[in-house]
Amino acid sequence: MGIYLDGRTSQNASLANSITTPILVGSEELFGILGLDVTKATVGQIRVQFNGTVAVQLPLVPLATSINIRIVRGTAETGFTTVYTAQEALDLSILGPQLITFSGADFNPPKPVSGPLVYSALISATVLGTVRRGPESFSAIATAG
Repeated sequence: MGIYLDGRTSQNASLANSITTPILVGSEELFGILGLDVTKATVGQIRVQFNGTVAVQLPLVPLATSINIRIVRGTAETGFTTVYTAQEALDLSILGPQLITFSGADFNPPKPVSGPLVYSALISATVLGTVRRGPESFSAIATAG
């Protein structure tokens, strides 16, 4: 049985349709970031389980659109390591917001020399005019053992 180390949530938008943020094609946008305190991990391997939700809407002229989710570990100072990716094709018959959920894990990440173990959730789209609508949430739990 693992030992609970820390759990955090990054809640960018709590409510449905609470934001209208265009996703720029060719760039990834941050929708969640959190830092986990893993200093109590003295023995065994660290395991981080994460999940998230993001709602997006097709462009005004519905086109075949894919949403890409990428979870990275690290900071600008330590460098980024991709630990999870997902791609979802939006349904062209739904003109309103579409909810995308994901769940993944990072097994045995290196323990930071100092500071928290940082994870960031990024989103990108393949078509100009795709919009983030809310809710947006990213959570993670770290255990050791």
